[in-house]
Amino acid sequence: MAYFPPIPVIRRNLIITRLRQCNAVSRETAVTLSEAGVLNPNGFPRITELLCNRGIINKVGNKYYLATR
Repeated sequence: MAYFPPIPVIRRNLIITRLRQCNAVSRETAVTLSEAGVLNPNGFPRITELLCNRGIINKVGNKYYLATR
């Protein structure tokens, strides 16, 4: 049986970690995924969309920041 790494989980954790490291926690401090240091920021757009839809991150224009809970 072939093993496939959990790419969506790894990608989700990378985006969250990078935004946290950049202190992107509000509209004023929002950054692009590229500015946050996410490799291939346009790769796996569905994962980024899911994070927004689930209220984990917020989008302002082409920038993102962590949602507060």
